[in-house]
Amino acid sequence: MEIVVPAALTAFHVKHDGEAGRAWSAGLPALTKRYLDEWELRLDGGPAHGVVSLVFPVVRRDGTRAALKLQPVTHENCWEAPGLRAWAGDGSVLLLDEDPETGTMLLERLDGGRSLLAVDDEMKALEILTALLRRLVALPAPAEMRRLGDIAQEMLDDVPQAMGVLGLERDRHWLGICAGAVGELVGEPGDRLLHWDLHYENVLAGEREPWLAIDPKPLAGDPGFDLMPALHNRWEEIVASGNVGRAVLRRFDYMVDELGLDRQRAAGWTLGRALQNSLWDVEDGELELNEVQLAVAEAVHQRL
Repeated sequence: MEIVVPAALTAFHVKHDGEAGRAWSAGLPALTKRYLDEWELRLDGGPAHGVVSLVFPVVRRDGTRAALKLQPVTHENCWEAPGLRAWAGDGSVLLLDEDPETGTMLLERLDGGRSLLAVDDEMKALEILTALLRRLVALPAPAEMRRLGDIAQEMLDDVPQAMGVLGLERDRHWLGICAGAVGELVGEPGDRLLHWDLHYENVLAGEREPWLAIDPKPLAGDPGFDLMPALHNRWEEIVASGNVGRAVLRRFDYMVDELGLDRQRAAGWTLGRALQNSLWDVEDGELELNEVQLAVAEAVHQRL
């Protein structure tokens, strides 16, 4: 089977890394063939890709179906394999093999065409996601894992510059509220192993278990920092409820109760995620805060 790199994947890497991204993308066919040989795999279909990675369905020498994931090593995804190793398949996709030097991983095969978005009932989907999150955050983070406390302090350091960019007083007000919440918590960042990106498309159907989490961006911290993706994804259902604030809090309160979290701390760390997302937007050139992030912050602030 000829290995063809999707044009959209190449375009992303060129946009973000220039010629280095183009070179990495151009080297993917050879890199794929290398691991097919080294790990004794055979291709079992055409590739799929996300924003960053290329994934091939493969079969191992013993007949086990698996997925070969290729991605460049970055400060964001270099912790993915250590996190998966620590979870060892308890709520997450299994890591079968890896090469830390290139970021290549061999993973348990899941159904890439069926995520929690396929579950029509919003609260049923949230129930499944929360049950997985409960298992993931039950584990203490490995000692070498990056720390939420460091990330939170970096956010606070970036706030003054963002304040100077935002033109609306409303936006500066809410950025200040979110920063204030983080400032209260930065000294007690927690030590659980967090997923950091557990939204509905990052939960796929499997055979070993009905649903498993994929694509973590692991770090050590407070589980309250892991709630935001489930709050602002499937946003159209929040809007369709007719009361955005009440619908956000319905999800938030459910997750807090099921995870056994302190409500105020969880609210504070969720405002921290709104701060983080807003700072990223400003870094990308936005001059106003995202309306969805604002709506979540306004709702969750009621729980402080």
